Amino acid sequence: MHLPFRRTGLFLLSLLFASTLRAEDWSRFRGPNGSGISNDTGFPTEFDPSKNVLWKSDVRLGKSSPVLTEKHLFLTGHADNKLYTQCFDRQTGKLLWERSIDRQRKPLIHKLNEPAAITPVTDGVNVYVFFHDFGLLSYDGSGKLRWQRPLGPFTNAIGLSSSPIHVDGRLILQVDQYVDSYIAAFNPANGETLWKTSRAESKGWSTPVIYRPGGNGGAQILTASDRLFGAYQLKKGKRTFTADSLASAIVASPVVSGDIFYAFGYNNEDRPRPFEEQLSKFDKDGDGKVSDRETSDDAWMNGLTRFAGDRDGLLTRTEWDDAMKERAGPSSLVAFRLDADAGGEAVRASELWRDEKSFMGVIPSPLVYQNVLYYVKNGGILAAVDALTGKTLRQARVQGALDPFSASPVAADGKIYVASESGKIAVIKPGADWEVITVNDLKEDTFATPVLSKGQIFLRTNESLYCFGKETKVSSRLAE
Repeated sequence: MHLPFRRTGLFLLSLLFASTLRAEDWSRFRGPNGSGISNDTGFPTEFDPSKNVLWKSDVRLGKSSPVLTEKHLFLTGHADNKLYTQCFDRQTGKLLWERSIDRQRKPLIHKLNEPAAITPVTDGVNVYVFFHDFGLLSYDGSGKLRWQRPLGPFTNAIGLSSSPIHVDGRLILQVDQYVDSYIAAFNPANGETLWKTSRAESKGWSTPVIYRPGGNGGAQILTASDRLFGAYQLKKGKRTFTADSLASAIVASPVVSGDIFYAFGYNNEDRPRPFEEQLSKFDKDGDGKVSDRETSDDAWMNGLTRFAGDRDGLLTRTEWDDAMKERAGPSSLVAFRLDADAGGEAVRASELWRDEKSFMGVIPSPLVYQNVLYYVKNGGILAAVDALTGKTLRQARVQGALDPFSASPVAADGKIYVASESGKIAVIKPGADWEVITVNDLKEDTFATPVLSKGQIFLRTNESLYCFGKETKVSSRLAE
């Protein structure tokens, strides 16, 4: 018996819509709304370059994390002053296409940043890419350039690292810098600006998250950066809330779980750096000042010389002391209880708890999984915190992965995955008394955050792109 045409069309449309939604399960940095959590099951616990590898492919140099559609995997790379977007077949790992543009700028940036460190975003079909040395671009699934939107140059001394997000037909980009910070929405169809809102935040590197009051209210963009927690209407870009109680350096991206917003960053804590220390290191001409020419190998100090005080390219003792005062105070992990007005058009928030432990230099974003918040610090220190009270439940080293960490933790199927910079992937049993199940060694430098989808782990190292799964059959891509 055949369905009437109209019902058939609606049925097919519903299948297409469901497929598109499913393809977006890890469409942005850290997956669904930046949570780092997949609801899928069947992920392997043990894997390495010779175990549970479904396929392996070579990649260009870069630190961006992969994003997925139902058929494709996208990431970025760089080589020979060109910026690359690469598309791989999700099932086989075959490189389907790559496209490049020339780098327009070569700013001095932090060594952990680089031309291809920002994770792209996909709408399930097309990919949207942001390079801080060019701007925004979009390609369709076949590699055809849909549009490009040059942006910048930018004045973030360490280099931008906030990834674009795609929400309800809008492409959102947060740009925090010394001069002219903003958050903007672009039309995904053509790259045109839908709205652009100036920001007071002058430095920040995190990626926004979305809050929908009541689960389906008017969407609000939540940002954490440079002492300020902000909320913006997705439709119009109007700022509806500000709290000035965050740390000054926010590298880790925030997370929202239910009606609670979490963010952490660091200040100078109790260790202000005296100006004499900077003079002894940088003042080559002995004039009692530090110039932009004298700091050409230190991105952060070079930024201060160019943008602190009167922005004349010279850093004086007074300008240095003012910058240190701005960054003074304890580092902090803060939780806010979120609420909204009756129409869901404005956010209200009240501080739920605060933890002022040292978070100096912490890059990975926190993970909230099964009512416990986890964060990882250099040296393989993993902490579990009660997500409702802020009480530390357990803090210990992840034996076997006592390394620096840049990638953020992710979770699925009752397991947490944490990747160290040397390629040690620890699998953790979650809970107040978390424990290490195993540590897998890829023996390749790893900075990108793992991707979890449909029982498979997609992991990008400096050299390779892996797909791990419980099947034992190895793709022919390994032999190519």
